[in-house]
Amino acid sequence: MYTFRRMLKASTLAACSAAVLVSTAQEQVKLGQAITEVSLAEFNLIAEPSGTGFPAGSGTAQQGRTIFENRCALCHGSNGEGNSDATVLVGGNMQSAETPLRTVGSYWPYASTVFDFIRRAMPANAPKSLTDEETYQVAAYVLYLNGLVAEDEIMNAQTLPQVRMPNAEGFIDRSHIQ
Repeated sequence: MYTFRRMLKASTLAACSAAVLVSTAQEQVKLGQAITEVSLAEFNLIAEPSGTGFPAGSGTAQQGRTIFENRCALCHGSNGEGNSDATVLVGGNMQSAETPLRTVGSYWPYASTVFDFIRRAMPANAPKSLTDEETYQVAAYVLYLNGLVAEDEIMNAQTLPQVRMPNAEGFIDRSHIQ
């Protein structure tokens, strides 16, 4: 009986203590705050295959070469050959059973995805540090390395979404679903 009372008291004390701690914690924790429209606009960076979401600007592969050599070649090599499979940008063959390799030229379905990825995530050591002009220029250079655009072809919000990617039919997107 003595042990039962001790256990009952200890359980009751533990339950009450837990309730007080939870109540206190809920009052003190103030997670998050409302985001402003200006802050939200910084995240609205999606360049879509339809051509919506692209910023103003333009660039050619000729212009992008220097930026690529200075900001991208450390990981991707001077000609997009990469330092590992994860950093290769040119060549590749997704249909190869032995060595499928995902590159811009063999895997990516839309040029807008290339632009969007560069804009959001590159260079890896300083994401979002390229200007919109530089992003167009680097995207043009990467597309040029893959033989998809001419070296002097201007890439902008109108022309870049029109670049036909070799693996464009390799994915199912919203337009394929009824």
